[in-house]
Amino acid sequence: MAIFLTGATGYVGAHVAALLLEQHDDNLNLLVRARDDREAANRLWRAMQLHLDFPTFHEYLQTRINIFRGDLTGKQFGLAGDKYRHLVETTDSVIHCAASLNRKSEKTCLNVNLRGTLEVIKAAQAARDLHGLRRFSDVSTVAVCGYRFSEIVQEDQSLDWNRSDYDPYARTKKFCEHMVAELLPNVQHTVFRPSIILGDSRRPETTQFDMVRSFVFLAGLPVLPFRPSDQLDIVNVDFVAESIVTVHQKEKPNHDIYHLSSGTDSQTFKELTDALAQAQGKRGPVFLPALEKPFTAINNWIADTFRGNAISQGASLLKVFIPYLAFNTVFDNTRITAETGKKPAPFSRYSYPLLQFSRAANFTYPYKGWPSLVPQVGQSAAVPAVSS
Repeated sequence: MAIFLTGATGYVGAHVAALLLEQHDDNLNLLVRARDDREAANRLWRAMQLHLDFPTFHEYLQTRINIFRGDLTGKQFGLAGDKYRHLVETTDSVIHCAASLNRKSEKTCLNVNLRGTLEVIKAAQAARDLHGLRRFSDVSTVAVCGYRFSEIVQEDQSLDWNRSDYDPYARTKKFCEHMVAELLPNVQHTVFRPSIILGDSRRPETTQFDMVRSFVFLAGLPVLPFRPSDQLDIVNVDFVAESIVTVHQKEKPNHDIYHLSSGTDSQTFKELTDALAQAQGKRGPVFLPALEKPFTAINNWIADTFRGNAISQGASLLKVFIPYLAFNTVFDNTRITAETGKKPAPFSRYSYPLLQFSRAANFTYPYKGWPSLVPQVGQSAAVPAVSS
């Protein structure tokens, strides 16, 4: 039997997969979108090389990983009938990490988040009806809380269907939670809601740069249009992944919903900028909160007018994230810290190494190719890939 993990080639999903492989004995059923087995194995290697060296990855690929080459939004993931049956027959539990974070495209969010989640739920229902399903874990987001300002939000207070949503991503993820609850009522299910995921506290390297670009863009400004005492609920990805794996593997978790966040320990803008300024031997920025509206308008104009250059890229990303930066809302994390006995790392502790790496690497991770002395998938029968 195996854990069916979606989104293993994504940022959070790869962290989850690596932890499961390194710290647990379960096999993994991984859905990977690719044209052939070779491309699927290469995509997975790109995602996992931040965590594993190639010999270790290759050993897992031969012994504990089953690749199902399909599309999250396709009927039965686009798998042939026997492959889909094999997925259902061998799935003991589900961790659904895959999602579109495209906050500007409602079409993409509707397709990937809603249609994709429905297909994952249908596979879970089939596994439940065949032999039972131990748990369904849904990786959601604190953004389901909708528009807030200066609040401390508890897990059971987050969903308010009368409250407006920030963007299509937040809206569709809220419906995904609803679908899981309604369509898997007799399966133990757990919802994980991460806050702003930014970097790994153990290392400066990252493969996810969208939010990092916004962070670097803001870090270079001499004036910030925010209130210095406002808190930013930023959480490190290693805390998020470890929390998901720990709770998913427990027989009886204490709760159904967990905020994976920094909670009331979230640092303020001033704490973060002071730490960065000290690390760089510079003066911190001046805070002028009265400029928030004109700053937002100018930033959006830059994003919409000067397409294609570095400044426009930073402005475009900031256009998406400004609402999350200015709402001064944190998400209580008492449940997860009590359950795991661990707390997230303060962002100020690892923000400067992250900044240095991202600038030096020009926001690109230095991926390694498939070693030339190791046969590619498709050239050898050694890799037990399950393809459509």
